[in-house]
Amino acid sequence: MSASIRSVADARVGDTITHYGRKAEQSLPGYKEATPMVFCGLFPVDADQYTSFLSYIPIFPDLRDALEKLQLNDAALKFEPETSSAMGFGFRCGFLGLLHMEIVQERLEREYNLTLITTAPSVVYRVHCVNGETVECSNPSALPEQGKRKSIEEPMVKIEMLTPKDYIGSLMELSQDRRGDFQGMKFITENRASLTYEMPLAEMVGDFFDQLKSRSKGYASMEYSFIGYKESDLIKLDVLINGDGVEPLSTIVHKDKAYSVGRALTQKLKELIPRQMFKVPIQVRLFFANEK
Repeated sequence: MSASIRSVADARVGDTITHYGRKAEQSLPGYKEATPMVFCGLFPVDADQYTSFLSYIPIFPDLRDALEKLQLNDAALKFEPETSSAMGFGFRCGFLGLLHMEIVQERLEREYNLTLITTAPSVVYRVHCVNGETVECSNPSALPEQGKRKSIEEPMVKIEMLTPKDYIGSLMELSQDRRGDFQGMKFITENRASLTYEMPLAEMVGDFFDQLKSRSKGYASMEYSFIGYKESDLIKLDVLINGDGVEPLSTIVHKDKAYSVGRALTQKLKELIPRQMFKVPIQVRLFFANEK
């Protein structure tokens, strides 16, 4: 079979090929397009690496070309241009999970000689507006204004953790701190148990896996699967430096964790921002239902 396909990306895995004169009424079942679950921004340290007139020289790679080449053999990778006042031009990329994100970043740096800045990973929120529209938001800066929002839903995952019985209490404490909903526990063997929780994906894309390994001394393992969306009490957290908002540092957090997340973020920025000859106020602004 020969086809006049100009771009490899136009031929997706799972596409149904049918006869032009006897077209199939529907695609063959069992295939679905990979949907990104974790998003982050990729920005080159050197601005010339975004779009370079010298892209034919190996030491001046082009970030867009590198992403397009990776996408040829990785259909799950999604990206779109993004502009930041603090970091310049870059791309908003979607990944299947944290491991997928780390692999893509490592390949970009090793195979294409790029030096990248990666923003904190985020997930896709589903926002229901008062006018009846539903907006999917992966970037906090694209979140509709407070008066236009009716409710926000966040993605939920089902996590199964396999652990020795000595670490069951520690892992249950970790899961509950991450707003996990206990589903059940069963012993696979006399000394090994399986814990099942339903948890927001946003709570898992951070350092959850690192904490799981740390608390179990490396003996525990986990797997998770996406189960759907659930309405939650979420708010937007903005960071102000010297009175100006910094959009790349904005995030969407649960109302109960807003204060602790904001305090930790400002303390970290205080250590990272160099001292000046004048005061540089570092503030966090929280948007609640009827107040700031």
